[in-house]
Amino acid sequence: MITAMAVLFPVCAFAQANKNAEGGGAKYEFGFGIMGSFYDTKSFSGPGGSAKGGFENALGGSVWLGQNMYRRIGGELRYDYAMNGMRLDGGNTKVTFGGQSHAFHYDMHYHFTDRGGKVRPYVLFGGGVKFYDGTGTETAFQPLQTVAVLTKTQEIVPMVTYGGGVKFQLSSKVNLRLEMRNNMSPFPKKVIAPTRSTGGQGWTNNLLPMFGVSLVF
Repeated sequence: MITAMAVLFPVCAFAQANKNAEGGGAKYEFGFGIMGSFYDTKSFSGPGGSAKGGFENALGGSVWLGQNMYRRIGGELRYDYAMNGMRLDGGNTKVTFGGQSHAFHYDMHYHFTDRGGKVRPYVLFGGGVKFYDGTGTETAFQPLQTVAVLTKTQEIVPMVTYGGGVKFQLSSKVNLRLEMRNNMSPFPKKVIAPTRSTGGQGWTNNLLPMFGVSLVF
């Protein structure tokens, strides 16, 4: 959050200093949305067997504060929350465990139409941090524990996000937004922890289709 604010404030100040050249002051936007949350899976294999590990499909929510600094360029400070439980699948055995995630990031938006347009397609790119949180109840024995264990652990990892969408102006003060993004982060190997196996390497993809509404001021 500190990093994101450190980026946001100088950009806001620079945009304000150049408002005459851009045809007026900056437009701000505060919004919220409902999203789906879908992950890919990772493979684990070793002497104890093999399994696929990852997160259940779930719902989530998002809140953002944005600024349209220029005719087609804007920035946005954003928080995403998702309720994806964890899972392991090996043969005929499936193990689940409660989980959730929190993502804090700053994104840059490039719009294909000028500020004030009725329909504004855009692409986005940004980065921040993601907090994975295992919320289930741990037990002495867990099926597939010779491959990996689903844990009641917290883990913070870096995150990169990219995607695109469309903003529709419903009125001078209200926008409707449809968006698809991918929040990429290193796979949380402390939360879904390999035991006598290898796996969970690299980054995991979190696809987030969203429907949102924002207020412009």
